[in-house]
Amino acid sequence: MAKEELITFEGLVTEILPDARYRVQLDNGHEVIAYTAGKMKKNRIKTLAGDRVTVEMSPYDLEKGRLIFRHKDSGSSSGPRPPQRGGQQFRRR
Repeated sequence: MAKEELITFEGLVTEILPDARYRVQLDNGHEVIAYTAGKMKKNRIKTLAGDRVTVEMSPYDLEKGRLIFRHKDSGSSSGPRPPQRGGQQFRRR
């Protein structure tokens, strides 16, 4: 059980660093170093410079954080869609 609850902030990834770390500019103006959370690694969620993210931080160390969510762009699509298999029908039993 944690002594203090984690604090969440939103920010913008400004730079990709080695070892799956990122430099994130928070909405309040502070810059932190963040690493990718395990769920994002497991689900192979890629984060690029310019992405909006949610960062989780401990109240004891406000210089480091963990990326827990990458926000989707509302204006554009996330990339090319994979080709669909056409003509394959499934029969109901």
